[in-house]
Amino acid sequence: MDPAAAKMIGAGLAAIGTGAAGIGLGTLFGHFLAGALRNPSAADGQRGTLLLGFALTEALGIFALLIALLLLFAF
Repeated sequence: MDPAAAKMIGAGLAAIGTGAAGIGLGTLFGHFLAGALRNPSAADGQRGTLLLGFALTEALGIFALLIALLLLFAF
């Protein structure tokens, strides 16, 4: 296999993580909204957990993008 083709395939596989982060964020906020509509008094207590989950999920997506860009341009 050509090394340039392998580099492109590896970067494409690493970029899948950015899409997975988007799916994770949609699931996270969707479940929070469903729970907040079901029990509005408990929503304020869970907001910190929601923001922590958002930050960690978004960080994993950014790391996946970073790896994909490193594979494309650094090697």
